[in-house]
Amino acid sequence: MSHKALKMLPYINIPFQYVAGILGASTDELKLITSFLLSYPLAALLKRVPDEKPALKNLFIIGVTSFYLVGLFDLWVGVRTLAISSVGAYCIAEFVQGPFMPWIGFVFLMGHLSVNQLARQFVNDAGVVDITGAQMVLVMKLTSFCWNVADGRLRDEDLSDFQTERAIKELPSLLDFAGYVLFFPSLFAGPAFDYVDYRRWIETTMFEVPPGVDPARKAPTRKKRKIPRSGTPAAWKAASGIFWIVLFVQLSTTYYPDFFIGDQYMTYGFLRRVFMLHMLGVTTRLKYYGVWSLTEGACILSGLGYRGIDPVTGKVSWDRLRNVSPWGVESAQNTRAYLGNWNINTNNWLRNYIYLRVTPKGRKPGFRASMATFVTSAFWHGFYPGYYLTFILASFVQTVAKNARRHIRPLFVGTTSKIYYDVFSYFVTQLTFSFVTAPFVMLSLSASFTTWSRVYFYAVVSTALATGFFSSPAKKFLTNRLNGKSGPSNAKLQRTHSQESSAGKEPLLGLPENPQQDIEDIVQEMRLEMQARQRKTAT
Repeated sequence: MSHKALKMLPYINIPFQYVAGILGASTDELKLITSFLLSYPLAALLKRVPDEKPALKNLFIIGVTSFYLVGLFDLWVGVRTLAISSVGAYCIAEFVQGPFMPWIGFVFLMGHLSVNQLARQFVNDAGVVDITGAQMVLVMKLTSFCWNVADGRLRDEDLSDFQTERAIKELPSLLDFAGYVLFFPSLFAGPAFDYVDYRRWIETTMFEVPPGVDPARKAPTRKKRKIPRSGTPAAWKAASGIFWIVLFVQLSTTYYPDFFIGDQYMTYGFLRRVFMLHMLGVTTRLKYYGVWSLTEGACILSGLGYRGIDPVTGKVSWDRLRNVSPWGVESAQNTRAYLGNWNINTNNWLRNYIYLRVTPKGRKPGFRASMATFVTSAFWHGFYPGYYLTFILASFVQTVAKNARRHIRPLFVGTTSKIYYDVFSYFVTQLTFSFVTAPFVMLSLSASFTTWSRVYFYAVVSTALATGFFSSPAKKFLTNRLNGKSGPSNAKLQRTHSQESSAGKEPLLGLPENPQQDIEDIVQEMRLEMQARQRKTAT
């Protein structure tokens, strides 16, 4: 029997096609938004499945996801893709022993994703929903699963607190694993989460009152359910998500990629073109704000977004799976704040399961960890050339921003001129990233360079000049001046807490914190290796 004959709802496209014709959107895009909204009543039903019947919850999750994939999108190829990744990861975790197990799982999952990313790139139809979005989320979940299983086979004294908390001592049943993999509120767009979070949710141990918290402050529940009431925070997330989506629909008719490579764009003056390029970035982000808010809200309604109770205020926190802070991004005054508030769960995954895992125990992460994280982040996103233009330029922008915050910002701290520095750094950060992220929207090399050239490569030029400035004696001059300002002439420059947070070593979204230093480390290591071989040959 053919897949078409097995399609659950053969006439489901009719209403979507009708509405798509009115709105000018694609049918699949409307279906995707519908699936996000439909997840709210379905998540409410999921929460009402009796706590003592976790198997029934898993079956409900699998059933809803099957409806989405087959009945709504007819994604039989997607079902096969998710099955290959999931079954493959589970088999690797069960049958492969030794320290290389999670890396074998990582290579398998990333290789499978890369094949589909390339296939999607060749089709090049943004209006069609394929399975790569869901697969990107699944790669984060399954690679972390393999690492958690590997941690469960080690002694507790060999693990960090983070590893101990998330170690899987015993493989879950296939039903529990399938529920984790196919959790429908976060199926297509995330957020990703570790298996231990899913297990605690389905066993309801997540909602127990922690030590030190007055039991009277326990979050309110309905009847005998252990999952707290979450309708209000979920509704706020849904409302904000719809707001962002509506705003995106309105602005995307004015600020869209093809406009910036057309003739009309060049009829405006330079400052207007810069502003319009900035608005392209804002408009693109609105779509992600909307999607991630909607999916997070459905997770909150199911109970999985529960973080706990503040022991001081007694307030319930529902931000366990928060993936973006729109205000944090749009008000960012430095690159680390900008990137740290964007795609938060991907940042956590890259830090906990790539950056820190590459580094041998007892050693500090170096350029190997930075490069491994950078390559992973780039390949995970896909293979459009524009992605790599953005990543490479952003890494150099980060270095410049770190130097500026370390050597220039302290000159203004504690003075009446601090407000001017803050305003200036805000505009520089926002306009620089509007330029840097343009290729991420344009995708192709030709469109990216055309867009950049029409604003005279302003971020490339300013980054190059700033890099040269901080590589000159001016950097030493600034350091000496700051040391003189902070106290005796022999006092060393001390960093404030905010400076430290801004100059953290861990890369955000895989971007190297200091690519220049990484290159120098590579050259130094190669030189030492060659010297060691020469000495060995001489003896």
